[in-house]
Amino acid sequence: MTDRTRHLVAALTGLGLGLAALGPGLAPGFVLSYDMVFVPDPAFTRLTFGLTGVVPRHVPSDAFVTALAAVVPADAVQKLVLLAVFVMACTSAASLVPSPRLLPRLAAGVCYAWNPFVAERLLLGQWALLFGYAALPWVVAAAARTDEPGGGRRLVRSLLPAAIGGFAALAVSAMTALAVALVTAPGAGRYRAGLRVVAAAGVLSLPWLVPGALRPAGLPGDGTAVGLFAARADTPFGTLGSLLLLGGVWNGETVPSGYGAPVVATIWLVVVVVALAAYGRWCREPVWRRGAAVAAAAGFAVAALGAVAARVLEGVIDLWPGFAVLRDGQQFVAPLAVVVAVGLGVAADRAAEARWPGVAAAAVAAPVLLLPTLAWGAAGDLRSVRYPDDWARARQIIDGDPAPGDVLVLPWASYRSYPWNGGRRVLDPMPRYLHRRVVVDDAVTVGGTTVAPEDPRAVKLAPVARTGTPPAATLRDEGVRYVVVDAEPGANRPSGAATEVLRGPDLVVYRIDGAGGGVRDAVPVAPVVAAWVLTGLAVFWSIAASRTTLSFPLLGGIKPRRPHPRRRTP
Repeated sequence: MTDRTRHLVAALTGLGLGLAALGPGLAPGFVLSYDMVFVPDPAFTRLTFGLTGVVPRHVPSDAFVTALAAVVPADAVQKLVLLAVFVMACTSAASLVPSPRLLPRLAAGVCYAWNPFVAERLLLGQWALLFGYAALPWVVAAAARTDEPGGGRRLVRSLLPAAIGGFAALAVSAMTALAVALVTAPGAGRYRAGLRVVAAAGVLSLPWLVPGALRPAGLPGDGTAVGLFAARADTPFGTLGSLLLLGGVWNGETVPSGYGAPVVATIWLVVVVVALAAYGRWCREPVWRRGAAVAAAAGFAVAALGAVAARVLEGVIDLWPGFAVLRDGQQFVAPLAVVVAVGLGVAADRAAEARWPGVAAAAVAAPVLLLPTLAWGAAGDLRSVRYPDDWARARQIIDGDPAPGDVLVLPWASYRSYPWNGGRRVLDPMPRYLHRRVVVDDAVTVGGTTVAPEDPRAVKLAPVARTGTPPAATLRDEGVRYVVVDAEPGANRPSGAATEVLRGPDLVVYRIDGAGGGVRDAVPVAPVVAAWVLTGLAVFWSIAASRTTLSFPLLGGIKPRRPHPRRRTP
């Protein structure tokens, strides 16, 4: 069997896993869950590129989705992106297993694509983070060869999914790549390899780094919120044990149904420990072995930091707000997932060498059997819905109005539990749905504690907006043209001279005449355009110079280990 065939089988296996996991989410419509917000007919706006002054966490992932939606219906784009996560994850992890056998490779691929980390982040709606996670094994392989001729180009290509995912995905991938490059490169080459990793990650970060740095309000970094987003126990083995098992997400509502039961958790613990032991004992040929282990250890330490040393992390964030990305520490167990997956594949390979094919097959099936509630849309939690007709009429009215002015959304809360979405929580879609500047409450409340809002417009309007009946005169003076009430319409409406232009069962729209042009976007356009141009040139250089596509030359590059010849015994 050729490498190309092995990659194809792994990709098809990943596709099957994706179909099984998404289930009802593949029906026409959109899956809306926590941070996963897709809208019909998205448009390129100033928000898309982080020019409105909000923290550009959605850059460049929103631009990626909007570009695809120009040629494919937006709901189909969402399904393709989510399926791509499973396909890439299974294929990339399978390519790292140093064996020509198919079952060991599939064991690694299935483990990497179907585990508590993927399930919890999928339910949390963080598809952009998972997009980068899916390509992390390719990053490991490319980072190990960074010091070789063409190594920089390979590294940039491998980091592209993380670059699309944005700041969190790229932070995880860059940390992993740096650890692998520094440990793997020989002697003086370590300095050069490290610089190449930093340069590649830096240039791919420019689309979100530049608008973030140019925000008038600066980089937000609330060290007091460390405890809110720290890893939490979701198994009987405590926080550290849960992280070792690739779980431990901060949001208990996104833990898959049934996960963490003592018997199942114990079996999964045995699988993980066996995989780690197999990785340490038998995975010796690949040049990236030690580097990946160091990255996994470093990621585990970062993941545990908020839970075991919160004050240290708070102090680090106070030194530089950019370290706030470390608050949600559980996302940094991603490199540990690579090691566990490869270790399981290596263990399956040793079982196959010992002529125990049943053990190798069990290694392939174990992750799915131990986490069955990821199937069928996470046991029905991920279902496709359609936006109500009232939303389309509201967009037609608001976007068709030539008069300037912003949109304020009530009630004043960041997440919604719409009845038409089955009551599932989702970040308010209105800023992406409308093509005007939309002001929403971007404060996050966890367990009764609220993290301060970051959008300067939201901070300024919060005192009147949180009352539910903001004075129309005040909103007019602040440049608000429309008020959209997309939940609890009876308790929320502007007081004073506001004209109701749409009332439906799902939302109400009010117009405030005489509003000015709103507040000018404070992030300058020219530096952001330059950032996109530089990133685009780097991507073009990485692809064109190698005369390859992004497919198998990126996926391959790991020479399989041949089975050791067996001596015949007399």
